[in-house]
Amino acid sequence: MAKKIVSVFLMFIMVLAALQIQQAVADDGYKSCFEKCSEDCQSEGNGGTFCEMKCDTDCVQKIAADKLKAFVP
Repeated sequence: MAKKIVSVFLMFIMVLAALQIQQAVADDGYKSCFEKCSEDCQSEGNGGTFCEMKCDTDCVQKIAADKLKAFVP
């Protein structure tokens, strides 16, 4: 019984590690866009929630447009 628990735990750790690696590789510029936008927005005197919503929308649109431009000749 203990061997089963250990093996399930090890598999769980391996899956989590694989997901973390995949997330690190999948960064397509969103994080850097969001951080810069958030700093600029908050320095203008806006609140955190407003800036988070604004920057999330702006950066997702920017990345989607960049990806679309890559497919359009």
